Amino acid sequence: MTASIKISPSILASDFSRLGEEARRAEAAGADMLHVDVMDGHFVPNITLGPPIVKALRPCTSLFFDVHLMISDPLKYVGDFIAAGAERITFHYECGADPAEVIARIHAGGCEAGLALKPATPASAALPYLESLEMALVMTVEPGFGGQKFMADQMEKVRALRAAFDAKGLCTDIQVDGGITPETLPLARAAGANVFVAGSFLFNAEDMQAAVQALRKANSN
Repeated sequence: MTASIKISPSILASDFSRLGEEARRAEAAGADMLHVDVMDGHFVPNITLGPPIVKALRPCTSLFFDVHLMISDPLKYVGDFIAAGAERITFHYECGADPAEVIARIHAGGCEAGLALKPATPASAALPYLESLEMALVMTVEPGFGGQKFMADQMEKVRALRAAFDAKGLCTDIQVDGGITPETLPLARAAGANVFVAGSFLFNAEDMQAAVQALRKANSN
């Protein structure tokens, strides 16, 4: 397992009228990356933002851009997000596209690739693609809206993926997204996750730096 954890604040929980300031706040708080939630109103019932917003955010922070595409046609937009400044693009297995083709397109653009699994999708869906991924994302809530409760039953999926990566000698990131707090992070960490998306817990905190530190401390407890 990767030794250190990475904290990725989700801008879905930020103040959208102050996105640049919110990105800088996350960086100043000690985050490792910025999780950018992209929703199309079709794959999930919410609509958030597109490549122009990512491009506008890029000069505001030096944080690694962790772009999560919750959209139905990732192949159509991957190039636009790479051009806008994405450094890792994660798409959903359930989107209907050929995962191998999407991964190849992401890599061709010089970007890291991640594959996301919704709660009902088994870990086995990702197994054919393990060696071509930089990250697997296990959703610990239903994608589409922030502020949901952590699904502890998804930890078995995290364990299965970590075992599969380990069997191949891969130290690939496993990210969990949804309901991450100092109480839930240790459960996901023990299962094998090392990248943690936190939205409400971080952006709603009066002191985001203290909140980031609370997550890191929870990892060491």
